[in-house]
Amino acid sequence: MHNKFRNLPTIQETLKKNKVKIKKTLGQNFLFDLNLTDKIVKQSKPLASTIIEVGSGPGSLTRSILKIKSAIVFAIDKDIQSEKMLRELNIVYKDRLKIVIDDALHYPIWNLGEAPRQVIANLPYNVGTKMLLTWLKHIKNFDLLTLMFQKEVAERIVAKPGSKNYGRLSILTNWLTESSKLFDVPSEAFIPRPKVKSSVIQLKPLSKPLYEVSFEALEKITHLAFSQRRKMLKSSLRGINGKKILEDLNISPNLRPENLSIIDFCKIAEKSIQSKN
Repeated sequence: MHNKFRNLPTIQETLKKNKVKIKKTLGQNFLFDLNLTDKIVKQSKPLASTIIEVGSGPGSLTRSILKIKSAIVFAIDKDIQSEKMLRELNIVYKDRLKIVIDDALHYPIWNLGEAPRQVIANLPYNVGTKMLLTWLKHIKNFDLLTLMFQKEVAERIVAKPGSKNYGRLSILTNWLTESSKLFDVPSEAFIPRPKVKSSVIQLKPLSKPLYEVSFEALEKITHLAFSQRRKMLKSSLRGINGKKILEDLNISPNLRPENLSIIDFCKIAEKSIQSKN
């Protein structure tokens, strides 16, 4: 055991001592296995000066992150109980642990601390996707993101063109980052035990996007295309004169959205802006 943790209560003792109520409304599923949290941190190849943890809860992942001696750790959680749960950890690591009680969905985590910055987080199931989409808009502020999602969501993030999971989330993520799935996490690792499996993924920001186009334009086009993913593109993109745009780009309007590459979608987004002007 890490020396500084010897006198700390276990995670279970922390919950009991502080009479913590686990809140379903916040999508809370707490990790208890410190071997697992150590594995997540080890695979995140921590190099950053600033490490941001979202949804710190009782601090199991926080403890593993704090084993990295050089990092300043920002633990952000919407739940005010988190401050109590992390109190003793904060006493031991007062110079390196910064607790932020706020909603990470709306908080500019990309401004926390100094670069290089990375995120290591077990994200709440109910808002994890929304958080990712916000962070992608500020991806240049991060060096690496190691994130745990519901397995089904993780598979959509890392999906390749042509697969059934490929969609808006895969395109926006892989346009700006190199994504990979690290490993699955069984539901038994959490309290309360979720009905679904989880997966840890890693996102390494690219030095520049695969293709220069505005985030908003690509987000709009992928939303239009995949909101009716079983339809041909000429139908789903009808509202933006898609048939003409596709013909100009030598893309068959009879294709379905999963058949197009990320760069294809970027070019459609670019053309849709040009056709407005």
